Amino acid sequence: MHDRILIAGTQSGCGKTTVTSAVLRALQRRGVPLRAFKCGPDYIDPMYHTAALGIPSRNLDLFFEDEAGVCGQLARALDTGAVGVIEGAMGFYDGISGTTDTASAAHLARVTGTPAVLVVRPDGQSLSLAAMLTGFRTFAPNTAAGVIVNGVSPERYPFYREIVEKSGLKAYGCLPMLPEAAVSSRHLGLVTAQEVAGLQARLDRLAGAAEEGLDLDGLLSLAHSAGGLADQTAQISPVCRQAVRIAVAQDAAFCFYYADNLEVLRALGAELLPFSPIADAGLPEQTDGLYLGGGYPELHAARLAGNASMRDAVRRAVGRGMPVVAECGGFLYLHEGLAGEDGVPYPMAGVLPGTARLTGRLQNFGYVTLTARRTSMIAEKGICIRAHEFHYACAPDGGSAFRAVKKNGKMWDCVHAGERLYAGFPHLYFRAQPELAARFVRKCAESRGLLWN
Repeated sequence: MHDRILIAGTQSGCGKTTVTSAVLRALQRRGVPLRAFKCGPDYIDPMYHTAALGIPSRNLDLFFEDEAGVCGQLARALDTGAVGVIEGAMGFYDGISGTTDTASAAHLARVTGTPAVLVVRPDGQSLSLAAMLTGFRTFAPNTAAGVIVNGVSPERYPFYREIVEKSGLKAYGCLPMLPEAAVSSRHLGLVTAQEVAGLQARLDRLAGAAEEGLDLDGLLSLAHSAGGLADQTAQISPVCRQAVRIAVAQDAAFCFYYADNLEVLRALGAELLPFSPIADAGLPEQTDGLYLGGGYPELHAARLAGNASMRDAVRRAVGRGMPVVAECGGFLYLHEGLAGEDGVPYPMAGVLPGTARLTGRLQNFGYVTLTARRTSMIAEKGICIRAHEFHYACAPDGGSAFRAVKKNGKMWDCVHAGERLYAGFPHLYFRAQPELAARFVRKCAESRGLLWN
């Protein structure tokens, strides 16, 4: 069996990540084997899951992958007998557009047959809460089975439990307000897990509150009620006869990576070498390729600029033809300069001309479909790629190798791409289209003659 639950929300800001983290750490303290997942393209929430469990959390995204692919991911991860805990995105029915629930938490729960528990924060509601929850239960076909009440005291919970049960959903307990465990937000969401002082103590505090206020046995029983899943996806095989060495930027400035992207690269034959553009003097030895993921380089521009030896190393490596994938934050780092929160332009790697800048509002945001306007390292001309953008920064030239189109019809040109380069704001998801990553790994293997004959 593949035991699992999905913790969804009635809306953004109701405390899904807090509740999910509390449940994960509380069940872990019971000795329950667990796997964590996030609905949608989010990078930050999975960091909290990972901090709670000590193992990577994975994204489940029905825009990037089809239903069989997502079910296969869950099946593989839960084949060991672990219990899956999936955190939803936004409100339960909020998907790609405002008119359908496609790629929403409700859609994910429905196609994977996963029982869903709604997190609600009453905030001034009493009996109206029952009407709202009844609407969530009856609005469309769904797997909603229960409710967790967030932000109310144990003394007030019996009042809310009675109201919840009027909606026909089961109440699975409450979590109180815990200011000492709260995490602040900024322009791309929550502060990243690695930046939170005393995070493990905060997670333990949340777990203690979950043990006192949540029906953990009931949540486990609900997870046990989920049916089995089939994995019908093809296995990914190495494309080179000896491992290629790909340096992966991983520090406070570069921390946005899908766990599946890294897993796909390894499956294709890559050895991944973490390094810090902030702290390390240069790239790892015998590096064949470079992966600069997203993150917050704009918040660390001065420190990145101060590491001149690393900036020079990256510029020289790319200049002599080292294959590089640079997404969003990594794309910003490749510019001659980057102006962060203070508005001061700091020197960066100098691979791309001009100075990128942090703005005060979201730029192109959301899911996009990219069409290759010419053949490059990761795609043949005409190939379509599903991707995601989420950034406040802008670049002097976003590139023109791909045409991006949103579901609402908005379109623009983007990405600098060539025989050994992908650099742009769109984030890629390799699990859905492994050939993108395979082309990158093959290019890394070419220079050392490591491709299969």
